[in-house]
Amino acid sequence: MAHIKKKRRLAIRIDMTPMVDIAFLLLIFYMSTTQFKPPEAKSVRLPSSHSQIQLPEKDKIIVTVTPDDSIFVDYIERVEKEVEGRKISTLERVYEEASPSTVGGIINQIRGKNPRALVVIKADKDVKFGTMQKIMDTMVDSYLSRFQIVTELKSERL
Repeated sequence: MAHIKKKRRLAIRIDMTPMVDIAFLLLIFYMSTTQFKPPEAKSVRLPSSHSQIQLPEKDKIIVTVTPDDSIFVDYIERVEKEVEGRKISTLERVYEEASPSTVGGIINQIRGKNPRALVVIKADKDVKFGTMQKIMDTMVDSYLSRFQIVTELKSERL
């Protein structure tokens, strides 16, 4: 009978450095390309409702009404900027302060540049009824009869 010689096992060593490098590169890529919620002109406490409709991510004009009846119009505009001698097109967030009598004209100017923009009203739940009535009357006078009012979804209690 022949003597069977056992083969010696070789230890396998896996270098994890390339995998860690790729993981960090992916992490940096996703962190730099993620779009976070844009800052609001003013934060407001929204009234509650039972309906739920998803707002579009872009092409919207946000009219914010604070409890002290201040009105801010917030929108994104495409602007041409010169960087290192070259003109580039970029998006820029614009905040404008308005009054109940001027909000319709401001919205019409913005819609002249972007006719698809949806008008969204974010009014604090403590805003006076008269202020909202003036804003809506001004919008109707400016031929802006289609708009949405943002509310907070009321949770159903069991």
